[in-house]
Amino acid sequence: MSRIGKQPINLPETVAVSIIDHKVTVKANDKTLSLNVPPQLKVELKDKQLIVSVVESSRHSAAMHGLFRSLLNNLVIGVTQGFSKTLEIQGTGYRVAPKDKGIEFSLGYSHPIVFNPPEGIKLEIQENKFIVVSGADKYLVGQTAANIKKLRLPDAYKGKGIRYAGEKIKLKSGKAAKAAE
Repeated sequence: MSRIGKQPINLPETVAVSIIDHKVTVKANDKTLSLNVPPQLKVELKDKQLIVSVVESSRHSAAMHGLFRSLLNNLVIGVTQGFSKTLEIQGTGYRVAPKDKGIEFSLGYSHPIVFNPPEGIKLEIQENKFIVVSGADKYLVGQTAANIKKLRLPDAYKGKGIRYAGEKIKLKSGKAAKAAE
């Protein structure tokens, strides 16, 4: 049995949970998220707590036990607080501007790149240098942030590009610095 899977998920008063067959739906603050639970796991709602238990004991179901408990906890946190990731744009001439429902990037290519976020994701530009990706679905927030970062990965020599806020890039020394050694 999983240490994480054994822990119950405490539900705030504002959260409503419905369990139909193997589909768990969590609602709060006009946000709705759902998750399909595999048949070897059972989800119960008792006293404003979600409890995940194993139906058939096997190595695979023990691994799924902790995973799906964490995924259900992420649903509860997502509909109550939400998730966000901050990206930083670094480089001379690299710009970002809002365009329609998305964002237009100027990243040193011959053309501007327009990025439209998936449904349920909100993009916010701060100080023309930071992009805040926020939403209720933790996976979707992380995947959208990774897709934006992929538009211009940080350069290994000067560090120009898009990175997560606070991420440290190990820079390589150039030819001149190597020749001086």
